[in-house]
Amino acid sequence: MADYPLKYKTFNQLLSEIEVDFKNYSLENMIEPQQLIKVAKRVNYDLGLRIMKTKEQVLDVDKHRVRLPDDFYVLNFALLCDHRVEHVAMPQGTNIQEIKITPEYKPAPFNSDLCSPATVNCTKCNQVTCSCNPISCADSTSTQSNPFGDPCIKPRVFLNCKNECFELVQIINTVQHTYSRLLPLKIRQSSQNIDCECPNVHWRCVNEAWISDGFLHTNFAHGKVYINYEGTLENDQGELLVPDHDLLNEYYEYALKSRILENLVMNDEPVGKRLELVETRLRAARNNALSVVNMPNFSEMKSLWEANRKAQYSKYYAMFRSYSWDLPYTTDSFTKANRY
Repeated sequence: MADYPLKYKTFNQLLSEIEVDFKNYSLENMIEPQQLIKVAKRVNYDLGLRIMKTKEQVLDVDKHRVRLPDDFYVLNFALLCDHRVEHVAMPQGTNIQEIKITPEYKPAPFNSDLCSPATVNCTKCNQVTCSCNPISCADSTSTQSNPFGDPCIKPRVFLNCKNECFELVQIINTVQHTYSRLLPLKIRQSSQNIDCECPNVHWRCVNEAWISDGFLHTNFAHGKVYINYEGTLENDQGELLVPDHDLLNEYYEYALKSRILENLVMNDEPVGKRLELVETRLRAARNNALSVVNMPNFSEMKSLWEANRKAQYSKYYAMFRSYSWDLPYTTDSFTKANRY
C-alpha cells in the first residue's frame, strides 16, 4: 500500500453505514451486531498485516518473564536496553483540572462559638485572638470577596455561581529515561506471533527470549526490552477498528451485508435474489481490496529495483570481479581463487 498511514473507524460506525442501506431490516431489529463482529475480524485477518497498526513499547522483565501488551499480534523486532540514564527535569508546565468536591453533611452545633466552623466569619479569622481552624467548603458559603481556606495560605478556594467547590491539581511529569546502548536479543522462532522477516531470529548472542502464552520469557532475570510489534485493530476503549479507505470499504460493507442476508435466509425470509446480487459484488470487492493491499509501495519497489540492478551488474558487467587480477588464467588459479 501507499506510504501514508491508514485511517480507521470503529465497528459501530461501519454498522451504522450498513443500517442506512437496510432501513427496513434495521427498523424491525433484524440486524444483530454480535453476529457481525466476527465477520469484520475475518476480513481484517484476510487483508493481512499491512492494515495493522505498528506500535512500540518498553517492557520491564522481572523473574525471567513479562506479560506482552493486550493488543500484541505479531513481533517485528526486539532489542535489549542497557546503560540507562535517568534525567529528572525541573517542574514545568501546569495541568489544571476542575475536581468537584461534594460537601459533607454536618449537624448544627449545640452552642454558638465564635471559632466554630459553622458560625465563624472569614473576616474574623484575621483577628489575632481567634484561633479557629481553616474553613472548608462544607462549612459555609463563599463569595469572591470572602473565599474559603486559611487567609494566610494561598491560593484560596472559591465557589462558582452553582455553589460548587473545586480544587486545583498540578500534575508534573519530570522523569525521562534514556538508553544509550541497545543490545541484540535472539528470539526463538517457536511461535506464530513472530514475523517471518524478524531479524532477531537470525542473530547469535547470549541473551535469548521466546514467546509463549502471552508472555515474553527470557534467559536473564531482570532487564528492559524494547519491542516493535503489529497491534490488533482496537482503540483504547477496546472497540474493534476497521480501515477507512475508499477502496477497502466496499469489501467490509458487502461482507456484512452478505452475512445479514444469510441469517435472514435461515429465518425463511425471501431474500434469495438480494443475496445473489450481494455475493457477486462481494467477490469483486474482495479482489479489488486484496490488489490494493498487496500492491508494493514506492520504497519496496525502489529496494527491489536496486537489488535487481546489482544482480544484473554483477552478472553482465563485473562478472570477473570475484577473481584476483594478478593470477594467471589457469585451472589451478581458478580453483585457488574460488576456494578463497
